[in-house]
Amino acid sequence: MPDYFLGVDGGQSSTYALIGDASGRVLGAGRGGPSNHVAASEGRAKFTGAIQSCLAAACANAGLDATAIRFTSACLGFSGGPADKEAILQEILPSDRTLVTHDALIALSGATCGEPGLITIAGTGSIAFGRNASGKTARAGGWGYVFGDEGGGSYIVRQAVRAALRFEEGWGDATSLRRMFLDAAAASDINQLVHRFYTPEFPRPRLAAFAKLVDDAAENGDAIAREILNDAARDLAIIAAAVRGQLFEKAEPARVAYIGGVFRSRTVLATFTELVGKGVAPPIYGPAAGALLEAYRAAGVPCTLSNVPAEKE
Repeated sequence: MPDYFLGVDGGQSSTYALIGDASGRVLGAGRGGPSNHVAASEGRAKFTGAIQSCLAAACANAGLDATAIRFTSACLGFSGGPADKEAILQEILPSDRTLVTHDALIALSGATCGEPGLITIAGTGSIAFGRNASGKTARAGGWGYVFGDEGGGSYIVRQAVRAALRFEEGWGDATSLRRMFLDAAAASDINQLVHRFYTPEFPRPRLAAFAKLVDDAAENGDAIAREILNDAARDLAIIAAAVRGQLFEKAEPARVAYIGGVFRSRTVLATFTELVGKGVAPPIYGPAAGALLEAYRAAGVPCTLSNVPAEKE
């Protein structure tokens, strides 16, 4: 029977699976629903459905029978970590070897194609994570919107709203962010805007998406917006340097990859690249390919990936 390997990226918006053969060739890809809310009401059923649907779609894409396949090795990485998911996966996933881990590891593995290095992730929140040649790992950041997530989308929006409030109250510099946020949120005034941002109508991912407005303002010459983005980039460079210092010697080369919507900002990326210096590069592959690489790694199977489809960020 042929050996099949599985890599899964389980996120807040969707779950994406890749199936590979023993040579590292990707045979099929499939997407399912979000897989991060296991503990919520009906969470187990939703999680199980997300895993089974993305697996069925990947099998169909590969021309394989989803009811008969068994994997030699599988790796699944999830936002929020693996603690509440491992037991469920042991029941529903047919695999001889199953590694359940966090999303930073698979993002790193995909970004560096399994080689030593580190990745800085800046989406709704932020984290830097790395692994050196001996397999030692380290992280910085990723402590959530209350205690961390510096440089992430939520952080950028918080700073923008604070700037808009200071302008509103007469003790801050003029900025176009006030009007842009009011229009985008359909708020009549700053008071309504802030109160609406505190409601369930604006969960953190939706709120973080307003970071794009800050980038638009910066591109149009708003000095306050540009300062906010440069500050975010500095924070991201700091956590990258912290991880690098834990894992690599000062003169030792290390690939520093980046991923996440915040890095779509030209301002953020340029400042981050300048501050980090040598070794900064975009990711080679996405997180699902990283999970697939970790599945091969867990089985002790050396391979070079091929036929890898592009992953949506």
